[in-house]
Amino acid sequence: MQRVTMMDVAKLARVSPSTVSLYLRRPSAVSPSAGQEIDRAISTLGYVPNLVAGGLAAASSKVVSIIVPSIRNAFFAETVSALQSELAADGLQVLLGHSEYAEDQEEALVRTALSWAPAAIVLTGLSHSAGTRKLLQASGIPVVEMWELGGKPIDMAVGFSHPQVGATAARHLLSKGRRSLAFLGARMQEDHRAEKRASGFAEAARAGGVSACEVLNHPGAATVEAGSLLLNRALQQVSGLDGIACSNDLIALGALFECQRQGIAVPDEIAVMGFGDLSFSASCIPSLTTIRPSGELIGKEVARLILGSIHGERPEGASRIVDTGHVLIERKSS
Repeated sequence: MQRVTMMDVAKLARVSPSTVSLYLRRPSAVSPSAGQEIDRAISTLGYVPNLVAGGLAAASSKVVSIIVPSIRNAFFAETVSALQSELAADGLQVLLGHSEYAEDQEEALVRTALSWAPAAIVLTGLSHSAGTRKLLQASGIPVVEMWELGGKPIDMAVGFSHPQVGATAARHLLSKGRRSLAFLGARMQEDHRAEKRASGFAEAARAGGVSACEVLNHPGAATVEAGSLLLNRALQQVSGLDGIACSNDLIALGALFECQRQGIAVPDEIAVMGFGDLSFSASCIPSLTTIRPSGELIGKEVARLILGSIHGERPEGASRIVDTGHVLIERKSS
């Protein structure tokens, strides 16, 4: 990707680079007509002023911007920690932002990060606003999208297929003889990766001969309380419910708690599966069957791609996409 410069803006706006520079520093010092043309050129090109270098577009800092959907989500802690360790060994520092699953907030964070000339930007997932894509394609810096594969990345991508994760969960429950299934998720109207796991689960369940597979969504955050509420809904809506997969381990834990409160035997009556293999998953009662994504490996691979790009070894072709896979961890809840 080639970086958009102030010269490009000036050429498109049909003004001098010094006029663009003056407008960026003091908009009132430039005529309204010239200002409108400069604004139009900036928007068209996706140009972001470099606050660090004062307009020297070739300059970059020793900072890597990482944007995750939520700092409350334990999934990303392992990845960010691994990334930070690998980058720090090369003298790079991490600037962390969280978008709360909102594409407009992510775009604002990207715009702010670019104004400080980062060495690279790391995003979570492949779903972004058109504005974010334009900004990053115009930036010329390495961009890595992590935690998801399956679409066309802006630059590079490290992660795994979420529909395949959902399919793995469904096939596991089917292999245990479960035929009345439900997927319990939260915030799936915003968490596109969880929604894709749900879709993969439902498709694999239908392919396995299950006539009805309910997907239930809680509009709020993925919490233990949400898992309890969702299980109650599933019991009301799914006749003979005998197997559930959850969008993460917290929801699965809430489902386990609710089963205990209602005297429902797990896994004899209902098998329960999670996603994430969080710290409590092996020690809760019963221990939770789950699917483990390799957060640490994702972090290390993202760092490898960034460092290679910075040091003149930017990957090409298929090497720009790294599949870290997922692992089924079978325990006593299924």
